[in-house]
Amino acid sequence: MSSIDLENSMMPPQSVSERLLMLLKTRGAMQAADAGKILGTTAEAARQQFVKLAKEGLVEGHSETRGVGRPIQLWYLTDKGNAKFPNTHAELSVQMITIIRNQLGESTLDLIVKSREKEISDNYKTAMEGATGLQEKIERLVKIRCQEGYMAQYIVQEDNSVLFVENHCPICAAASICQGFCRAELKMFREILQAQVERTEYILNGARRCAYRITPSKQAR
Repeated sequence: MSSIDLENSMMPPQSVSERLLMLLKTRGAMQAADAGKILGTTAEAARQQFVKLAKEGLVEGHSETRGVGRPIQLWYLTDKGNAKFPNTHAELSVQMITIIRNQLGESTLDLIVKSREKEISDNYKTAMEGATGLQEKIERLVKIRCQEGYMAQYIVQEDNSVLFVENHCPICAAASICQGFCRAELKMFREILQAQVERTEYILNGARRCAYRITPSKQAR
């Protein structure tokens, strides 16, 4: 399993072990039977793979009781398992942010965050040129964010709003000590989509993923 390295690569996983890790990352905790169905194998085969991954510290199983009947076993990614996914230069980013804050002050750090926001926003706006409507903009945003390692996807809801999901945050370590990155990101989404965007799930608050509810702006209705 040491050969599995999802770091800096968002290519589709090939081995069963890689696919199981990806399933837990994108869908959250699940039973071996459900994982087996998705992968086209048996529940026992999936369970055996989970056991192997557990021995390497990448996943762990927990028994949970749901109503009557026997407890079910759910498999979760561990911190070590999460580390298989990109977290862009995490340690260096944290060190640099700490140095800037301590040596130059919070105002300088804010300027850096705003400068980064403007550069990324300009690039995203260029990518949105020619998009006809909110749906196409969201599709383009998903593509960009996937390329950047966010494992993004979108789901159209019954009320016709869109749930934009990022299953992974490659800058999570930096964002955890400087939430200006997250505030700037939310602001940028609203600007480039020209829509109402509300964060409904947040990794830094303990959620498995970041998710945003997107609806057309009142002006566009």
